[in-house]
Amino acid sequence: MQINKLILAGGTGFLGQAIIDRFSKQGAQIIVFTRGGNRKIGNTNYIHWDGKTFGEWTKELEGADVLINLTGKSVDCRYNEKNKAEIISSRVDATKILGEAINKTNNPPKVWLNSASATIYRHAEDKPMDEFTGEIGEGFSVGVCKVWEKAFNEINNPKTRKIIMRISMVMGKGGGVLPVMTKLVKAGLGGKMGNGKQFISWIHEEDFLNAMEFLIQNEQATGAYNFAAPGPIPNKEFMALMRKQLNVNIGLPAMKWMLEIGAFFIKTETELILKSRRVVPTKLLKEGFVFKFPTVEQTLISLCDA
Repeated sequence: MQINKLILAGGTGFLGQAIIDRFSKQGAQIIVFTRGGNRKIGNTNYIHWDGKTFGEWTKELEGADVLINLTGKSVDCRYNEKNKAEIISSRVDATKILGEAINKTNNPPKVWLNSASATIYRHAEDKPMDEFTGEIGEGFSVGVCKVWEKAFNEINNPKTRKIIMRISMVMGKGGGVLPVMTKLVKAGLGGKMGNGKQFISWIHEEDFLNAMEFLIQNEQATGAYNFAAPGPIPNKEFMALMRKQLNVNIGLPAMKWMLEIGAFFIKTETELILKSRRVVPTKLLKEGFVFKFPTVEQTLISLCDA
């Protein structure tokens, strides 16, 4: 499928910019729905929306080939009641209003990829979690994932193919978690976190973009897909590989109580570090997707500069 017009909702962050760079180079017209003002940069038009009500932005859906929705308040914050409410509403409201707007168009987007999270699965050290046999977890973060996917699935958009992207930690130089982890390792703080047994699931940003393209072009693709490399490994091993790649010999460990104190002061939650995400991409692999960076070593060699 030739992608001439791509709509990106909530596309001003790290992943949004990666998507813009990839598809604009292919000649696609990019429309970004943003809470900021209207503006144009290159062949990318930024259109204001509030993520919950109809407006002029709805006209842009007409004739679009692809809609990608990344909208949602960052979970990198303290889980107080105000933040928890905004985390949920920002995701659910945007998903619902997009679905309603699609059904008001004469020529709706051919495919809609909606962001979701691989944290929907339970804390798993014992076995991998995939789309077929993975067990849904409990707690606030899982609850967010469940209502988010429910909002997406409940909207009937008969003319639009729909895909849920259960995204794991995306590794890239331009943002996300890798630059932060790199600074910690170079400061000598790159030891195991907690007991180090919790699994880390990740995906290289290039594989993230390739997987999106693969699903857009595969007209049979529908439903939920895990966006994670096929070989999740324990935190202790992951940090050791980072130290090796960055040529750092010392890696002081961070015990759980230390992480709790640190998380309080930097206004985040230790769950982002301590939950075991042993997520694997069974559906992508079964349908023929080939990862360019299937291992941690390949990913770190590609992205980390010693």
